[in-house]
Amino acid sequence: MYVGRDMTELSMTSKQEWTDSELAFFHHSLQQMVPYLNEEGHSIHREIIKEIEARGGFTHYDATYTNGTRIGYD
Repeated sequence: MYVGRDMTELSMTSKQEWTDSELAFFHHSLQQMVPYLNEEGHSIHREIIKEIEARGGFTHYDATYTNGTRIGYD
């Protein structure tokens, strides 16, 4: 379960200030709803994708005992 800032607060915050887990959670959530999003939803999703790409993506090449290769948002 996601524990963090909600979209109301994040919509007033620059995407550069979002944490990786916030970007990952809302990207995943919006990705599941793409066929149902209106233009504003598509715009927000595109901005999230651009920010993820600007950060170099979420690929973690090495897993550790405490961290896997994916960003957890719960």
